[in-house]
This record gives sequence, structure tokens and C-alpha cells, in this order.
Amino acid sequence: MIKISSVIITYNEEEHLEKCLKSLIGIVDEIIVVDSYSTDKTSEICSAYNVTFIQQEFKGYIEQKNFAISKANNDYILSLDGDEALSDTLKDSILKVKSNWQYEGYYCNRLNNYCGQWIKYSDWYPDKKLRLFKKGSGEWKGINPHDRYTLKEDVKSGKLKGDLLHWIYRDYQEHNLKVEKFSTIAAEAYYKLGKKSSIVKIICRPTWAFFKAYILRLGFLDGLNGFIICVQTYNVTFLKYIKLYRLWKDKT
Repeated sequence: MIKISSVIITYNEEEHLEKCLKSLIGIVDEIIVVDSYSTDKTSEICSAYNVTFIQQEFKGYIEQKNFAISKANNDYILSLDGDEALSDTLKDSILKVKSNWQYEGYYCNRLNNYCGQWIKYSDWYPDKKLRLFKKGSGEWKGINPHDRYTLKEDVKSGKLKGDLLHWIYRDYQEHNLKVEKFSTIAAEAYYKLGKKSSIVKIICRPTWAFFKAYILRLGFLDGLNGFIICVQTYNVTFLKYIKLYRLWKDKT
């Protein structure tokens, strides 16, 4: 049977971290937490579990997650965030894979909890994520803050049954703050990559993002919260391109 290291990045995750760590008991063989100098009880919670606790200044989601992998002692990795936990079905799937590993990486669906409601539609479900993989099979890539583990070319992947549970926002105020923060991070990342904005993109990209999430991906079936989520999808896209437009204008 293979041995799995779970790697987790954290910053002030006291609200959900214990759920995350408890869900790993009996499933993984090592837990590595890379913390960005939390000011809450994150460190105290980790000390109650068999965790290797490492602190490093936050360098970006992608950079932080690749660093965490480098600290794992086992060749098989389960990568989580501090506000995520394994469902019972997903636990069973991982245990089966441990005794019969067939692919370089495994996807699972992520189920997001928004203001106390599990969201089943829009862009938020099935929210497919590759979180279980063999070390060296790929790396974390993407454009911050939207990271994704990307397998190398011609590498095969499998699918796990069960959901990765994710407590994303406790209230609307927190969502508003994250929209502001993430749109700034995304605009700066796009700017560094040489991507540009335009009036057409500022108008069309957010409109399409809302239409796709609310209509094509049935976000309206999640009721009021589904509508709010899709509006915020519009907002974060709109702000990203507005801020990117400003960055280029300030340069000239």
C-alpha cells in the first residue's frame, strides 16, 4: 500500500482547520501545513494533531502550494486548503486508491458551502479539482489567485467518488471583501503576463460570465444565493478588467 502526504496551506484558518485535519485521520500518512504566519489559533490547532508545521511568508497561492509539495516525505500527495475537508465517500475512495493506484493523478468534485448553503449549480459545482497525485506528475500552475494542479502531457488521470467539502464564505460581507482582493490579485497577475484590457472586455467578459453561470449552468436553481453568487461572478470579472485597464493607463 502506498503512503500519502497531505499538504495544506493556511492563513488564519481557525474556523475550519480542525474539520480539515480530522477528516485526514486514518486516510493519510503525513500532514504538512505551510502557514503564512497566521495571527489566530491556526498554530494551536495544528499542535493538537500529528502535523509538521512550517511557516513561510506568503508568496502566492501557486508558489505556496508547490513549496508545500517539496516538503512532503512521501511520493503521493493530497493537496488541500485549510477550509476544505474530505467527505466520507471521498475518504473511502482514497483508501481504495491507496491499495490500487492506477493513475498519475485523481480528480474529485468540490462542493462549496456558501453562507450555510451547499451550492449545487452555476460555476460552483461540480467544481472539478485534481488534488490527489504522484509527486513529479505535474505542478501547480494558473494565474493567481486561480491555481490548478496541471499534469504533464500524455499523463493519465482518474476520478474519485465523493465530494471535497469547501466552506467558502460565511456571509455576504466576506464575499465582497474577497471579490475586491481577488480582482486586484488577478489584475496584477494579468499585467505581469502582458495581458491587456479594453472597453469591449470590460463590458462583454463580465456579462458572459454572469450569463454562463446563471443561465447555462443553472445557477438560478440555487435560489437567492445562486443569484448573488452569479452577480459576484460578474463583479469580480468586471473589477479585474477595470483594474487591469487602469494599470496599463497609469503606465502610459
